[in-house]
Amino acid sequence: MKRKTLAVSLSAILAASVLFGCGSNSKSGDTKSSSNNGSASASASDTSNTGSDTSGSGIQYDGDDVTITYWHTHGDSEEEVLVDTIIPEFEKQYPNIHVDAVRMPYDGLMQQIITSLSSGTGPDLMRMDIIWVPELAEMGALAAVDDLEGFADLKDNLYEGPLSTNYYNGKYYGLPLNTNCLSGVYSKTMMEELNIDSIPTTYDEVVALKDKLGSDQYLIACEGANSWAMAPLFHSLGGVYTNEDYTKTSGYVNSEDSVKALETIVEWYDEGIIGPCFTGGKPDAANGLYDGNYLFSYQGPWFFTNDDEENLAKVEVGLLPAGKAGSLTVNGGEDLVMFESSDKKEASWVFAMFLMSEFSQTAQAVGGGHLIPTVKTIAESEEVQAVPNMSTYIEQLEGAVSRTPSPAWEKISDKLSAAFQSAVLHEDTAQSALDKIAPELDALLAGEAS
Repeated sequence: MKRKTLAVSLSAILAASVLFGCGSNSKSGDTKSSSNNGSASASASDTSNTGSDTSGSGIQYDGDDVTITYWHTHGDSEEEVLVDTIIPEFEKQYPNIHVDAVRMPYDGLMQQIITSLSSGTGPDLMRMDIIWVPELAEMGALAAVDDLEGFADLKDNLYEGPLSTNYYNGKYYGLPLNTNCLSGVYSKTMMEELNIDSIPTTYDEVVALKDKLGSDQYLIACEGANSWAMAPLFHSLGGVYTNEDYTKTSGYVNSEDSVKALETIVEWYDEGIIGPCFTGGKPDAANGLYDGNYLFSYQGPWFFTNDDEENLAKVEVGLLPAGKAGSLTVNGGEDLVMFESSDKKEASWVFAMFLMSEFSQTAQAVGGGHLIPTVKTIAESEEVQAVPNMSTYIEQLEGAVSRTPSPAWEKISDKLSAAFQSAVLHEDTAQSALDKIAPELDALLAGEAS
């Protein structure tokens, strides 16, 4: 999206926000503006100098002049919206709060967080991967937000899946800033060659197309035998990692349904239904979709943020096929957390709530990386629903399965991935591979293993 188009959209958003604010009961049609003369923006700025946020969180700030440090992991286009649009508007409304936004590299970031906190140089507020929240909460590094102003009202308007990623040991330690999931991206070329007019709705329909495949053609492009890439397929076929309250793995990850799901995946790879990118072979998923080698792949909304319009015209987004358990996917995204060591929690919370406001959430959805809002009324608004492919991803989120919210998730994920790979490569049977890791995962969930 061009900057000019984004500016026009945000002007309309801000005008609507002045009237209705975040979490209002206004209909989606109310968010439209009949003009773009900038008067709404000026009005918002004029009234906000009193410390009242009329277009965002609704929280007042009467504290001292402060600068808060905000670490984030936004990509280039997402960062542009943050720095050029969101922070300037926030600082207009809260002139006593200044935001030092620092973009951090993802690789090695968790260790850098721990090091900075131990040395007293950590941030006040951070946008971080959802998988790290339980681990840092267990360490006592994060501030609980349950009793902070506005949280209770906001909580009722958030999608449950993203919200749950902030929950640990009876308390919430953050806010779900944005969410994502894997949905289906389908090759128009392949659909034409297979003579199908619509996207298959079940895996049975997909597998039935096997006999129509030509040379170097496959039906499914899964980008790795690991706990993230395989999750939509594994869960849709009936597999689970733990019980519903994430306290036990034995009898679940190695249950009859889970073993059958993994056996089916192995069988489909052996038969050429799942393509070679599953184990690092060529073609890769993207080029295979463009060139008609794969019918569909599991992709997030970021797949459509590149500027290769010629290739993107060769694919279309659609819901994933349904298996025994339905059309399921995996929940990703980033959470906003405040650090217990910060002495600027009040100002940090004001900015955090502004990032959850209608203005900010819509800005990141219509521009930047097309981030999916976590506030239901915003995600369902006309502006957000009009973003290309957004409505499909929001619908797919209804079948999103959260990654196990445990401080030990990364270790759990490593063991799951190793078991999946051993089965796919026929180094072990599905039953044996899952039986071996079940007690190890139980110990990790109980905090008894390192």
